[in-house]
Amino acid sequence: MVRLQLDPRSRVHVLVGSLALLAPTAPVAAADTFIDYGSDKHLFSQSRENEPFVAVDPAHPNILAAGVNDNPDGEACNAGDPTTCPYTDGVGGAGISFSTDAGTTWTAPTYSGISARDCLGPEECVPDPSGPISTLPWYDAHGMVSIGDPVLAFGPKPDAQGHFSWNNGSRLYYAAIALSLPGDPGFKGVSAITVSRTDDVGGAMAGAKSAWMAPVIVSKQNAAVINDKNQLWVDNAASSPFFGNVYECNVGFRGNFNGGSVPEPVLFARSTDGGSTWSTRQLSAATNNPQTGGRQACSIRTTSDGVVVLIWSGRSDTVTTKGSVIYQARSWDGGVRFEKPRAIATTTAIGQVDPLQGTFSIDGVAGARTWNAPTIDIANGAPSGTGATNRVVVAWSDDRNGTNREQGWLIASSNKGATYGLPQAFGRAGDRVNQPAVAISPDGANVYVVYNAYLDPWRDTLAGARRMLGVVRQASWGILETWTTLHTGTIADARGSTAQTEPTEFLGDYNTAWATNDGVFAAWNDVRDTSLCPVVNAYRQATLDGTPTAQPALQNDCPDTFGASSIYGGWFRP
Repeated sequence: MVRLQLDPRSRVHVLVGSLALLAPTAPVAAADTFIDYGSDKHLFSQSRENEPFVAVDPAHPNILAAGVNDNPDGEACNAGDPTTCPYTDGVGGAGISFSTDAGTTWTAPTYSGISARDCLGPEECVPDPSGPISTLPWYDAHGMVSIGDPVLAFGPKPDAQGHFSWNNGSRLYYAAIALSLPGDPGFKGVSAITVSRTDDVGGAMAGAKSAWMAPVIVSKQNAAVINDKNQLWVDNAASSPFFGNVYECNVGFRGNFNGGSVPEPVLFARSTDGGSTWSTRQLSAATNNPQTGGRQACSIRTTSDGVVVLIWSGRSDTVTTKGSVIYQARSWDGGVRFEKPRAIATTTAIGQVDPLQGTFSIDGVAGARTWNAPTIDIANGAPSGTGATNRVVVAWSDDRNGTNREQGWLIASSNKGATYGLPQAFGRAGDRVNQPAVAISPDGANVYVVYNAYLDPWRDTLAGARRMLGVVRQASWGILETWTTLHTGTIADARGSTAQTEPTEFLGDYNTAWATNDGVFAAWNDVRDTSLCPVVNAYRQATLDGTPTAQPALQNDCPDTFGASSIYGGWFRP
């Protein structure tokens, strides 16, 4: 099911010297680190974060950029009616943070734009049109509001003639979902896929709004489509004939969910000029009915010789593969044409249906939403392509082992996705594996996964702990049946998270990992900074029981860290 979740002051550190002159440094294994997005962890809903995506610059692996669904610029619940915590019209939710020391410390910049972070109540909020923001700039100037679902990637910067080279410097791409700005719509339809870019990480990190180019609309817009479930990738191996190409995919939910089974094809876009212009095409069938099912969760990677490999979740009703599957389609000409999609793995469901939400949750009633979206990575030898093995790894989680026995699964290919081996389990014993991300080192020697582990069975009441944490594991290529735990995060209770406008938990849909030949940077959704709110738990239970009580006023009735979900991560070596 599609979701349009929008997600104290930023701390800006002064950079000394030019980032272009920073020598690449090998990451050092460390304890996990809080990724600072400028959120006030003691003020809901400014404290709420989820769905991290971290990118490492292949040419300068000490430089990282991280995106997140975030609300540092939104109004406090006590602005106006204290029992409501609305999304503020015009306020963005695409958070950004940078690190220049391989993820040891993080800086959340501050720009200017439509801001409600000073709307603390009791008066109704009147946003400041030129206030401080810690989300992507320039959206309001183009009739848009960023709402997140971040995907980031570094690629080579083009020169004045449009030629790509790492010697020109690096360009950061940040793909997000956007809504139209109320009263000044910048596009047709409910949502659009947009891409922001910067060639000046130092300036962007220091809060220079001018370091960012205006966001570009990638998706082909009309009034009856919701674009969601997006991914972006840059062909980042200099050996590729399509080096510098940028690719994006998303699912186009046609009909805006009016009616039952609306068409939802996988859509694909490509840019050959550094993200300035895009060509689009439909990559899958659009039908969504009891026989064909719909599509979700696309992801893209490229090989050292430019083969585009794209996967997504879907359903198959052929003789050989019936039920939920992972589809793959490949292109050998830089995304102009694709082979016919084919199923490469079968999957089952995950979690159980939550009667309050009407969809699957991982930990219990009124719980954290879940799905079995696949992720992919390819050992393409970036940045040069030298030493590439082009090994492909695809990971997901499902409950094929039985209820409350969710496991993570990985399939691997040594021939650019032509064939795959049997699924290998990668979760620790006792972990209910949720929302894994996979990464493989550019030389193909090491494979990494990060996931949220849930340690308790699915709860049918709000009583009982719902323990969760982040886990990072590693395996060597060739012995993918043997996994080593590199790191375990802090165990905390998922009931401390919350959706912004619904009486349920919310921790988003994915985690993230990016590998180099020295290790992996992994980041995950984390609830260690939250606190339980007994009033909210009682309200959730009463709602489920059909005897709802008065809606809580979160700032008045709960600890000030209730709902303060965070992102933690770190570099880990095999």
